[in-house]
Amino acid sequence: MIGKLQGIVDYIGDGFIILMAGPVGYRVYTPETLTPKATVTLWIETIVREDSIRLFGFSALAGKNLFNMLTSVSGVGPKVALAIMGTIKTDTLMTAIATGDAKTIATAPGVGKKMAEKIIVELKSKVGGASFDFGASDSGGALPDLLSALESLGYRRMDIVEMAQKLVAQNPDADISKLVPMALKEISGNK
Repeated sequence: MIGKLQGIVDYIGDGFIILMAGPVGYRVYTPETLTPKATVTLWIETIVREDSIRLFGFSALAGKNLFNMLTSVSGVGPKVALAIMGTIKTDTLMTAIATGDAKTIATAPGVGKKMAEKIIVELKSKVGGASFDFGASDSGGALPDLLSALESLGYRRMDIVEMAQKLVAQNPDADISKLVPMALKEISGNK
């Protein structure tokens, strides 16, 4: 099995690249945003099916591990896992799973509310451990409340979730009445 490839991005297609590793061009499906002619190193997950062999590449080992966790959920195949990872940043996705935030996961193409809830149920215990610390375990109630408050003010979840996670992590003792003004200040500062 192929574990890691290093080479030059020769071609970028829809959801895949052709990675030239020496004289051989490998078709690698990836959620990564890569630049043509760039030299990259990708951790590879090889999936063998009856009718195909596909390579999935990730710039970090954590991305490969997350991909494997997502595809372990029944009903989540490689295509859906890549769609999720291509839409939602790894830290944001891990926080969403750990805090039970199905709305954020459902923003990925091909993922509805039921699928998002299934992902949370099957993976929450795997991402809630010591290897994941974003303040989610201490402030599980603050993040969903902050997101709901900001959404009710008209902000889109995908535009605010990363900022909200940082605020909650940086201010673990703050309640929602303090977090909302801080979030609004942060949003107005980013414009």
